[in-house]
Amino acid sequence: MPRLILRTGIDMLDISRLEEIDPKIRDRFMRRVYLPAELESADGSFASLAGIFCVKEAVSKALGCGIGEISWQDIETVADSKGAPRVVLHGNAAHLADMLGLTTWAVSITHTRQTAAAAVTAVGMDTE
Repeated sequence: MPRLILRTGIDMLDISRLEEIDPKIRDRFMRRVYLPAELESADGSFASLAGIFCVKEAVSKALGCGIGEISWQDIETVADSKGAPRVVLHGNAAHLADMLGLTTWAVSITHTRQTAAAAVTAVGMDTE
């Protein structure tokens, strides 16, 4: 008998941690963590980048793994037609979500002047 699966993840980050990355390695770090469209949508806002970073961490927690088993670039944050954040999974993250039966994702991002946070919820059906 199928049963509902519900997985959650949450993460928070001091925005200053991104602001204070050594300029000598900042570009390399940004290209490793963020997809080009994410960098473009953040438009240089460290608060936005921190929120997207938190989404990636929260998704990895909901999947039950860390970054390593999946890559930063496997998790993409996009805006829907109304500007609300939405998660799109690629590569190993998409494969793992499929194996777990997770088909629908919801995401919420918030920040203050100092801190960004994100919470994600994934649902699906376990057919075992």
